[in-house]
Amino acid sequence: MRVIAGKYRSRTLRSLKGQALRPTSDRLRETLFNILGPVMPGAAFIDLYAGTGAVGIEALSRGARSAIFIEQHAPAAALIRRNLESLGIAGEAEILAVDVLRGLERLEARHSHAEFIFLDPPYAAAGEYERVLEFLGASSLVSPGGRVIAEHLKKYALPERIGKLERSRVVQQGDAALSFYRLAAAA
Repeated sequence: MRVIAGKYRSRTLRSLKGQALRPTSDRLRETLFNILGPVMPGAAFIDLYAGTGAVGIEALSRGARSAIFIEQHAPAAALIRRNLESLGIAGEAEILAVDVLRGLERLEARHSHAEFIFLDPPYAAAGEYERVLEFLGASSLVSPGGRVIAEHLKKYALPERIGKLERSRVVQQGDAALSFYRLAAAA
């Protein structure tokens, strides 16, 4: 696995052995950041179910001002720290080694905001999508004009609207899909 583009282009990222993680493929990450690219510089990025940290690291490589990684699995959180340290960017990032909802609650209590929030729970944990999207749809974490992006199996349809979030786009690639949400216009 490698960083696709930007400041850390072609740098290698470590992963855990076995099936503990399912990292976002290089190709899907490239598609995601080709869509987000022009608005990434200076943005705050939150990577939920961060795994190896590849998505948040890609955001930093492409100019995000900061990234917060939320990953409950302790070996994966340690792996993210190692990947950040190997690139010399640990100071631009924060790792919360807690359950995703607990991490989001902490960020909301700090009055944090992010232009981009990416979630990629284990595909087998389908209930996590709705749980997290419901929280984000009721919270103030998403900056005005910001986006929430969910990676999921393309056969698994996510809701068109949930709280203040409205799906604006779906991009499919292989068996995976990216659903993009924005804050809905006030009615």
